[in-house]
Amino acid sequence: MKKIKNILTLALSALFLAGFLLAALLTPDKTDSLSERRKLARRPALRASAVADGTYMTAFEKYTLDQFPLRDGFRAVKAFFALNILGERDNDGLYLADGHLSRLDYATNTELVRHAAERFSAVYEAFFAGTDANVYYTVVPDKNYFLAGKNGYPVMDYAALADTLRGGMPYAEYIDIFGTLSLDKYYRTDAHWRQEELGETAATIAAAMGASLPAEYESVDTLVPFRGVYAGQYALPVEPDALCYLTNDTIRALRVYDYETSAEIPVYDPALAAGRDGYEMFLGGTKALLTVENPGAETDRELVIFRDSFGSSIAPLLAQGYAKVTVVDIRYMASALVGQFVDLTAADDVLFLYSTSVLNHSETIQ
Repeated sequence: MKKIKNILTLALSALFLAGFLLAALLTPDKTDSLSERRKLARRPALRASAVADGTYMTAFEKYTLDQFPLRDGFRAVKAFFALNILGERDNDGLYLADGHLSRLDYATNTELVRHAAERFSAVYEAFFAGTDANVYYTVVPDKNYFLAGKNGYPVMDYAALADTLRGGMPYAEYIDIFGTLSLDKYYRTDAHWRQEELGETAATIAAAMGASLPAEYESVDTLVPFRGVYAGQYALPVEPDALCYLTNDTIRALRVYDYETSAEIPVYDPALAAGRDGYEMFLGGTKALLTVENPGAETDRELVIFRDSFGSSIAPLLAQGYAKVTVVDIRYMASALVGQFVDLTAADDVLFLYSTSVLNHSETIQ
């Protein structure tokens, strides 16, 4: 009887493995993970040199992990087991507290913050040194600033980050927006802030630069359930966020030009709201260079914003106080190339607006 039981166990195990092998062979490879919002590894080319130096097996292992059948289901089982059975407090760096998902990021990398300041200084020297432009910078805290410490998670040294940036940007005036923000002004399932909650923050930045913004907005709900980047990475089910935007007559009249497509784009794109990343509805998401013109402006002043993704949703609000705003993302475009497309030296005000997450991992800033 025991022998039969062992044979059945072995046969079922072999059948299980064979089934997964067959499924892996027959299922077409996926190019993207919608839940994780990233490219998946593709089958590496089999070359003798790659086999000899070991890079083929490393790449093949990544490929099999990314293309494994029922991968998302197994990710969910792994996350449930780690959090609810083993009692771990995070799942691959993601944690849930006070109804919000967030990613741990607590080791302050002063070298990379210094690198960011050096790149900003290079931009300043290339375009604005010796001009009449007023230069400002502001730092957007990540959700951990409001969430991690009080829930027993390690916290970044935000003071050290700010001091490092300040030391590298003596030519710029700091605009402090930390006091205008709170946890409820961020999406529960995403890293970004909620545009419909940024009225005070935008007004604070504008006032520091001598601009004024309208006090009245309409908050419009897209009625599209928004599951941010953390929702997919967490692997367990979470309730989606509401995806809303602010508008008024001034914002509706703004004209946005995208230099990548050489075409005008909408300030808010409902089609992108329903896409893979709903946050891309704000100014088209990841864009290297945009200009925003305000036909109804009561001033001829121009603003240049160097920004990361947080700038996508606040730039339309700031644009109300200027005749023209140039929005630049030097993570996707070398700063030396910007001058080939737009005249930055005409700017009256310059704003460097970056999140602590990007400043602390500034390898991407060119």
